[in-house]
Amino acid sequence: MSVSATTLLAAGAAFGYLDARHLLVHDYFLISALAGSTVTMYMRQRRGKLNPFYRLEERALSPSPAVHGREFLVYQGQSWSYKAAYEVVLKYATWLSERHNVRRAEIVAMDFTNKPEFLWVWLGLWALGATPAFINYNLEGERLVYCVDASTANLMLVDEEVKKVLDDPETLQKLENGGKRRVVVFDAHLAAGVATWRAIRPPDEARNTVLLPDPAMLIYTSGTTGMPKAAVVSWHKINYGAGFATRWMRLKPSDRFYTSMPLYHGSAAILGVNTALNAGCTLVLGHKFSIRRTLPELRETKSTIFQYVGETCRYLLTAPPSPDDKNHSIRIAFGNGLRPDVWKEFKDRFGIPAIAEFYASTEGTSGSWHFQTGEFGIGAVGKNGTFTNLALGRGTKIVKLDYDTELPCRDPQTGFMIECAPGEPGEVMWRLDAANIKSKFQGYFGNEKATNAKVLRDCFAKGDAWFRTGDVQRRDPDGLWYFMDRIGDTFRWKSENVSTAEVAGVLGSHPGIGECAVYGVPLPDHEGKAGCAAIVLKPTWDADRVLRGLEETVKALPKYARPVFVRVVPQLEKTGNNKIVKRALQEEGVADGAVENVWWCPKPGDGYVRFGKEDWNALRRGGVKL
Repeated sequence: MSVSATTLLAAGAAFGYLDARHLLVHDYFLISALAGSTVTMYMRQRRGKLNPFYRLEERALSPSPAVHGREFLVYQGQSWSYKAAYEVVLKYATWLSERHNVRRAEIVAMDFTNKPEFLWVWLGLWALGATPAFINYNLEGERLVYCVDASTANLMLVDEEVKKVLDDPETLQKLENGGKRRVVVFDAHLAAGVATWRAIRPPDEARNTVLLPDPAMLIYTSGTTGMPKAAVVSWHKINYGAGFATRWMRLKPSDRFYTSMPLYHGSAAILGVNTALNAGCTLVLGHKFSIRRTLPELRETKSTIFQYVGETCRYLLTAPPSPDDKNHSIRIAFGNGLRPDVWKEFKDRFGIPAIAEFYASTEGTSGSWHFQTGEFGIGAVGKNGTFTNLALGRGTKIVKLDYDTELPCRDPQTGFMIECAPGEPGEVMWRLDAANIKSKFQGYFGNEKATNAKVLRDCFAKGDAWFRTGDVQRRDPDGLWYFMDRIGDTFRWKSENVSTAEVAGVLGSHPGIGECAVYGVPLPDHEGKAGCAAIVLKPTWDADRVLRGLEETVKALPKYARPVFVRVVPQLEKTGNNKIVKRALQEEGVADGAVENVWWCPKPGDGYVRFGKEDWNALRRGGVKL
């Protein structure tokens, strides 16, 4: 062997050792993606082109047929090229301007399911420089009214598919707000009318004066207080997030990005639609996730990127194995919340080369990212090497948490927070600019109290400011970050945060329930925790009588927040200050069906029925999917 060959082998071995120890390759791609998206973002601000409408326009007006003729959107067998989509968006913008007098910076509420019209209205509003407020289409009644009122919108567009929310005269009256708000049902007849409208490009003045901290849209999050809060999504988050994801996953124009996640969520809106638009690739839109339809759609559309939430992957695994399981073009599954026990099985069964897992929140100021291949790092929501820590480490910390007060612990001598040791779980905190909080954190629209609650000061130095994520994570010695749990009583079910206080409030309105405690219980082969309510009956009421009418009561809640289980108990344990203690109830859960006096509602509409050992066994076998 020559000296040069020996030298190369030695150098390769040395680099391999250093890479394994310091994650050099990982950090290179991560830092270059962060730097590239940052530079591009500020260049767009200087040129007045932060609005993604310009990304659509640039491709639609390209002289190259390979660019303007590329598919922008594919939906249920239909497709629109970038050029065709641009024409449609201009028609919608003109209709919104001429028919409804929508102007720059005006907020418009949108209550839509996944469909092309969602995108056309959204991008039409952006073309006008207006601000869409995305309403969760599962909301009804008081919660729906609250969200629309919070947006201050004077125009609300309602998808024909969810117009039943307007059937209640009281709800409709409140939404119309004494005639101050127009509520318009966007049905097929109206869509046909918009299709005949003129396509007039709104002037640049409507869009080119926005700055990075300015609001691009409102996306609602339930948070931990019960009622949804309107998180302000800035142009900074839109450009930085989509720009980073494009580079981090190394997306190409030839990629086909599939999502069936609801567009009113940040994952699909910020890191789905805007990432595809930023990359100039094709967005393949699923109307709604379905075990029966999603896999065939992925194959038929030759999608290469599959966006998920954790339970999505678990549900796909419940489908019977098929010879076609690996018959697809997916090269990356991209999303958040993929459970460690599902991760490897999902990759192996469907032959997914890479998992691009991230941790973030709609209102958050940062995040963590983990591009996972092979066997290393399964289950982690982030990965940092030596250089990433040097470049970014000072902006993220994990701190000790007092689980009784649900506040970070402070050193009694210094008054500052206490960082966790490696491997120790604690709350994740992100640094803010103390002199200009809104440069990164715009907070909740019209909710100063909730906004201020997310910011803590004097955390590690006098005068500093940090963002509370409300989530517990740990970081291991290999640089991997693992999500542990939400702080407090809030639990995750159906990819939504469920507020136990809100559920308890609704249950407490039932005339036969004296007291109740609401908590989440883990179930076999189910993501998150299912809602369980321990109730104390009032005198003269029996369990059968209460449970017969309980489903009607819980209709006041979103579907994901309605308790799956109800447990009747003689009394609830309390502290000296009458705070209900839930720990024992949570530990007992409903495991093995051995807990007495438990009812469940496995299918909405069927009411609550007794839950026992046979039902538990059916859950374990996968025979019941909630």
